[in-house]
This record gives sequence, structure tokens and C-alpha cells, in this order.
Amino acid sequence: MAWGVYILECGDGSLYTGITNDLSARLEAHESGKGAKYTKGRGPFTLLYYEECGDRSRASKRERVIKGLKREEKMELCRSQ
Repeated sequence: MAWGVYILECGDGSLYTGITNDLSARLEAHESGKGAKYTKGRGPFTLLYYEECGDRSRASKRERVIKGLKREEKMELCRSQ
């Protein structure tokens, strides 16, 4: 499976951006509290955005770009999909 970047909306309304090569497994990990330190206890989660990037390097670079956006810019990105 190709690598991609995703944005989750947490139960508290915050946004989390990450990368994965297995989206369904990663979402399950977040839901079970094993996905990332930030998301632990912040569920339930809603997948707002997913972008396939090809390889891990491209996904990491795209993740850094997205993490640098302001919240409203991230939300606009999610709405554009």
C-alpha cells in the first residue's frame, strides 16, 4: 500500500495530522488509544482528509507542510477534497 497523509478531527475538536501506509489499521490504532500520544483519550475520531503520496519521504514532506498550516487553512484543504 502506498504512503499517504491524513487529517483527523478529534472528539475535542482539535486536528491531528499523520502519515501511514495502512489507513484502516492506523485509524483502528488511534481508536484503541495506541495510535499516537496526542490522540490518546481524544476520540472519537473523524477522518477529514486523506492524500496518497506514494512513498514515505513524500508523505513526511507533505505532513510537514500541512502541519505548518493554520487551522482554517487545514479545514479549507479538507473541504476541497
